[in-house]
Amino acid sequence: MRYVSPGREYARDTRYLTTRITADGREGFPVEAGRYRLVVARACPWASRAVIVRRLLGLEEALPMAVAGPTHDDRSWTFDLDPGGRDPVLGIERLQEAYLARDPDYDRGVTVPAIVDVPTGRVVTNDFARITLDLSLEWRAYHRAGAPDLYPRALRPEIDALNQVVYEEVNNGVYRAGFAGSQEAYASAYERLFARLDLLGERLAASRYLVGGTITEADVRLFTTLVRFDAVYHGHFKCNRRKLSESPVLWAYARDLFQTPGFGDTVDFDHIKRHYFLVHDDINPTGIVPAGPDLSGWLAPHRREALGGRPFGDGTPPAPVRPEEAVPPEHTPLPSRPHTLR
Repeated sequence: MRYVSPGREYARDTRYLTTRITADGREGFPVEAGRYRLVVARACPWASRAVIVRRLLGLEEALPMAVAGPTHDDRSWTFDLDPGGRDPVLGIERLQEAYLARDPDYDRGVTVPAIVDVPTGRVVTNDFARITLDLSLEWRAYHRAGAPDLYPRALRPEIDALNQVVYEEVNNGVYRAGFAGSQEAYASAYERLFARLDLLGERLAASRYLVGGTITEADVRLFTTLVRFDAVYHGHFKCNRRKLSESPVLWAYARDLFQTPGFGDTVDFDHIKRHYFLVHDDINPTGIVPAGPDLSGWLAPHRREALGGRPFGDGTPPAPVRPEEAVPPEHTPLPSRPHTLR
């Protein structure tokens, strides 16, 4: 599989399945506990958004999750982590099967996150930007007691505007640098990326979170790029003006979130590295996966609490991760915590 088109800028295919699952079922798919399956890969930053939001809101029972392996081929993500290489609920080996069940002529990206309607085995949506907003807005009946408001009504215009800029210049900006097909395309992406990171650092120097005094959707979206930066984007995608760990404000901000329940406890650094360094074989033809970086720094004190703010506002942290969804201890610097029933 080739990710770089020589002589061209990278352009992401954004032709997503935009059907929504809503509280009133107006598009044919009502919110129902247990009806759907959220398919993710911990390697993928877009899927990681959904994993974090689902956990912060306490939707584990209402929206069960399937985790694909960290690598895929030209056809699809696969369920090679499950016994027999099949998802135990959907009964499929490849996520592609759920896309083709919806449309036998489907010719777009087989991407995660995807939400599958279990009774029919068909993908409902893979519109990652809308999925997390709908988990906040449409799935409220199933939020845990104490769930944070990740998309406060009064702050939505500011969150939306910031999310759009962060998507274009940071979330997708690292890909535009990494998959650039010319020196000029790479230079443009590189400059835009670090110019925006500089501005975000200035913004966060005086504010613990991006918008308001609590965690919001904006923090989730920036975090999933920052947490991959030193492990992948700095070297593999040539985003090497400096490491995240060499950016005092952004590094402290990222550590603050990583150490907040619901963020770092969903991150699998082994899956992240194996995905990028093995799947992108036109960038890394040797298939060698780096041994580093040292992950212990993620647990260093961040001292961001001095800026004020409360991560969950009037809410509470989520309970420890359920054993069946825990990241293997060798894939994370976080100490394991015993699960307690809610």
